[in-house]
Amino acid sequence: MRLLIVGSLDGHITAAGKIAISRGAKVAHVDDVDQALHALRNGQGADLIMFDVVLDIQRMIDSLRNERINIPVVACGIGTSAETAVKAIKAGAKEYVPLPPDAELIAAVLAAVAEESSALIYKDPAMKAVLKLADQVAPSDASILITGESGTGKEVMARYIHAHSKRAGKPFISVNCAAIPENLLESELFGHEKGSFTGAIARRIGKFEEANGGTLLLDEISEMHPRLQAKLLRAIQERVIDRVGGTQPVKVDLRLLATSNRDLQEEVRKGNFRDDLYFRLNVMSLELPALRHRPLDIPVLAEHFAKKYADANGVRITGITPDVMDTLRAHEWRGNVRELENTMHRAVLLAQESEIGPEAILLTGGRGIPVTALQPQSAAASAAPAAAKAANGVTSALVGRTVAAVERDLIIDTLQHCLGNRTHAANILGISIRTLRNKLKQYNEEGVPVPGAAHSEGDHFSAA
Repeated sequence: MRLLIVGSLDGHITAAGKIAISRGAKVAHVDDVDQALHALRNGQGADLIMFDVVLDIQRMIDSLRNERINIPVVACGIGTSAETAVKAIKAGAKEYVPLPPDAELIAAVLAAVAEESSALIYKDPAMKAVLKLADQVAPSDASILITGESGTGKEVMARYIHAHSKRAGKPFISVNCAAIPENLLESELFGHEKGSFTGAIARRIGKFEEANGGTLLLDEISEMHPRLQAKLLRAIQERVIDRVGGTQPVKVDLRLLATSNRDLQEEVRKGNFRDDLYFRLNVMSLELPALRHRPLDIPVLAEHFAKKYADANGVRITGITPDVMDTLRAHEWRGNVRELENTMHRAVLLAQESEIGPEAILLTGGRGIPVTALQPQSAAASAAPAAAKAANGVTSALVGRTVAAVERDLIIDTLQHCLGNRTHAANILGISIRTLRNKLKQYNEEGVPVPGAAHSEGDHFSAA
């Protein structure tokens, strides 16, 4: 865990730093926003930022977002002013921590960040077999290709491999190749010099240099343009990169991991992916099973997510009813663990009792209607005509509308369901992230309200 403290924290820097260090964090300190951005642009990575609210937190978070630096920010300030806390949260802070720092509170924040990125929860033999293989290959420096459907936890598996490797004490850097526009991905990976292109306001170290000594994950590498694949191949083969606009090659030492939700061999046959790059990446391959193929994991993950979101929302949840658990086991889970997490998040918010019941379960594709198949057989039978009538009503409602209008509503509804996360929505819709971006750009130009983008698009076993 790498912690960057920004500001004086009203004189409590030493105390906060000592608490974090005692919990295993590596702590760095800068005085203001400019110094923080300079450090991050130049490869001083961080897993969490503690930010003094007397500084301009809105500028800090906007700058991180504009420069695609995805680090959670925790605001800190004297006292427990509700107004100050709300302002910080509205600006984009993940949490507000009052000062002077409380050891247990800071420990909880650090633990939450660590758990969010590396939690690995499983029980099914199918996952145990994958983990056994991962344990065998983790200590090596071999490149590993991690495959599986969207939402199965490929990034968490990558973090697990890093944590069990000889580079565990070094940085783990992840780049989502699907979430970054093609014209910016080269700069994101290899860095750039000031003025090398429009918007290059300062020199910035790329992810290859930031990961030096550690592990670099190229998430959803199948989305990378073939032109950039050639430059990536050279970097892997020669362990040398060139910054955009730079004149001197830079040596790097890192382990490379990659993930894909596509069949890369098929992409090679289609000419979308270089075969030489595929063989460079695929020294070892790990395929993660879909959630429907690991049924014993469904109950433990559901309970984990229920507790997680109950704690986060201050809701008392004591358990999940057996009928609901049966329904969860029977569902197809096309979005895998990520879809299950969203389902349990909604369930916590909608639960009418301390135990999550049928009224709180909205499965994907349900159009916002709670599960009704959990009723006793006689009740379900009596409800069948009403259900059929409702289904006919939905179909009738589509008559007279254009395909474009129906498609627009489906895309917007799915994006709302994914809380604005473009990558998740594209996966559920079965379209590329580029296609989704183009559609949303069109809707914006037409004046159609589009849900805002999520700040983080991570992928993990327990929060996939």
